[in-house]
Parts: sequence; C-alpha cells; structure tokens
Amino acid sequence: MKLQSLLAASFASALIVSASASAQDRSDWPEKFTVGTASQGGTYFAYGSGWAHFISENLGVSGGAEITGGPMQNMALVHTGDLKFGLTTLGPAQESIDGNSPLAPGMKMDNVCAIFPMYQTPFSVTALAGSGIKSISDIPDGAKIGFGPAGSTSDTYFPKMMDALGVKYERRNGSWSDLGGQLQDGLIDVVAFAAGIPIPAVSQLEVQTDVNIIGMTDEEQAKILKNFPVSKFDIPASTYQSLDQPSHVVSMWNFAIANCDVPEDFVYEITKLTMENNDKMVGIHKAAKSSIPENYSKNTVLPWHPGAARWFNEHGYKIDDSQIK
Repeated sequence: MKLQSLLAASFASALIVSASASAQDRSDWPEKFTVGTASQGGTYFAYGSGWAHFISENLGVSGGAEITGGPMQNMALVHTGDLKFGLTTLGPAQESIDGNSPLAPGMKMDNVCAIFPMYQTPFSVTALAGSGIKSISDIPDGAKIGFGPAGSTSDTYFPKMMDALGVKYERRNGSWSDLGGQLQDGLIDVVAFAAGIPIPAVSQLEVQTDVNIIGMTDEEQAKILKNFPVSKFDIPASTYQSLDQPSHVVSMWNFAIANCDVPEDFVYEITKLTMENNDKMVGIHKAAKSSIPENYSKNTVLPWHPGAARWFNEHGYKIDDSQIK
C-alpha cells in the first residue's frame, strides 16, 4: 500500500508539474485568432474556415475565418496585426513586400511570415456551354469577364494575362459565388477563376447547368509562362464532371502566413498540427493534398516564422537562419 501510495503521489505530482508547464508554455498565446481568407464560393474561404476550426478544436484557442478581398488584403491585414493569420499567393505577396500593393502603395509589408505550404492556384476560364466559348481565342471582343474580388490573385494577374493573349474585355469584380450566379443568368460571359481546385463555385455551377472549363493551348501557355511568375499545371479530369481530359493551365503557389510577432510556440504547435495531419486537412478541402512539408521549398518570397521554421528544421526540411524572420 505504501508503494502504491508513493506511486500515486508521484503520478499526481507529475501531472501538476506537466499542467503547470503547459500553462506556462501558453502564457503568451493569444486568447483567440482570426484567419483572413477571401470571398465565399472560393477555395480560400472553404480551406481557411475549415483550417481555423481544426486548429481551434485541437489547441483549445478560439478561432475563426474572416471574409476578405483575398491574398493582397490578407498581406496588409496580417502585416499590420489586424489579423494574426491569413492565406496568400506568392505573386501578390512579393508585390506587397516590395511596397507595390495597390491597397497601400509604398508600404513595404515586411512583417508577414510564412508558416506552411498550401496548394497551387490554377488560372482557368469557365463559360456556359451554350455560349459557344470553348477556348480563350473564342472569347469575343467586349466580353464581360468576372475576375473575382478586387485585389484578389485572379483580379491582380488574370486581366494582365488576358491582355497578353490579346483578349479585349469589360472587367467585372465580385465574389466567386456572385460571379457564378451572374454567369448562369447571362449577365457576364466568362469567369476567369484563380483558386484551388475544385472551386466550390464551379462545382455548384456544374450541378445547375452545362459549362465549359477552358484551358490554354501550348502557345498561350508558353506566352504566359514567359511573362508571369507562374508554372505549368494540369487540372485533372477527375476534378470536374465537365472535364473529359486534363486541362492545361498555369498556376501560382499559396502559403499560409502569420504576423511575425505571433508567439513562436503557438505557431510551432499550429505548424506541427497542420503538417502532421494531412488526412484531416484533405478532409477540409481536396486542394490540401499539396499541403505537405515537402512543398516548403516552393516559398521563394516570404521569410519564415521562427515557430514554423523550428518544426521544419526538426523534421529535416532545412530552412537557413537567413530565411527566418
């Protein structure tokens, strides 16, 4: 009995010490956090809101998603500390870091750190099947094209891509859900999507009407690759019921970001939870198949948050000190 009592006392003491250490570790953690996403109907909102819930549920910190204008605005909100976390695309991230954001010209948003790779954003075009538009060259002069929310990755780059391909258009902005509805109602002719796949708004459109999901010819793809910070990408035929073969397009990488002043231990635990549970992330959104540690090297733009860098370095994914904020 004495031995049992001694063991019980030791175990209880260990629990107290462990609990105290845990409380101490969390002493500088925020009471709550918000993730900047984008408009409803797009992948950012679905991915970001699901990820925020996943983190909140597992780490016991209240968290949620905020609808924003997308990558460019998320860079600004995370830089200023208005949001702790956000999602961004490397093209808009580079422009923001360089002080070329249209939201705050001249402001170098250098207090934003990468925490983990998300997925690639393909640039693709959708039109109603009844429109007769089956290729980019079929888009008639003066066509009304929806480019997503103002300041989004699509709105930042797709108009320039269309210009490079000689398309003459009238520009429209709005949430992906709204633009999908406008396309279906005949108020616009084309939606130029840039979002992780499958895009909820496109999947919804397919249920309600026949659509053409339009890729790029080899010549069009080569021209875009030469002039923009993108890479080749194939949208698998299995992504949408409207595709019977892969759609050749271009893409840009997305990363989750944090304000660089968010406590290191908090970001470490978030990175650990996310990178070690890809099956749970894929359950949130299929695009998370690419949210794996091996893709950390795709970040050629943002400094790494110390907490995230610690997890990657511990697991053999080398991040040099010069790349850490």
